[in-house]
Amino acid sequence: MIRHCVFIRFKSDVSETLKAELFSEIDALKNHLDGILAVHIGHNVSPETGMDKGYSDGFIVDFNDAASRDVYLKDEEHQKTGGKLVAASEGGVDGIMVYDLEIAD
Repeated sequence: MIRHCVFIRFKSDVSETLKAELFSEIDALKNHLDGILAVHIGHNVSPETGMDKGYSDGFIVDFNDAASRDVYLKDEEHQKTGGKLVAASEGGVDGIMVYDLEIAD
């Protein structure tokens, strides 16, 4: 299994409504693409002050395998939503951190 973790530093003027819309688009991909096991979305709730480095929001997508993740990365709907996330992030791409973990069965 691949756990695809995405953390975002949104621009200060991005509304909660826009964040919800973007995350809804991410969540909808599970109905569009095979191989997505789960989508988790939320705000950082860690009590470790400053450790989030400003990445206040994020999502995790669990995939069956790397091949399913790779299809997602190339998917047109994913790329459209990804472009919107980049536009809403502080510093564009610099405001997004992606980290994938391989989880043993």
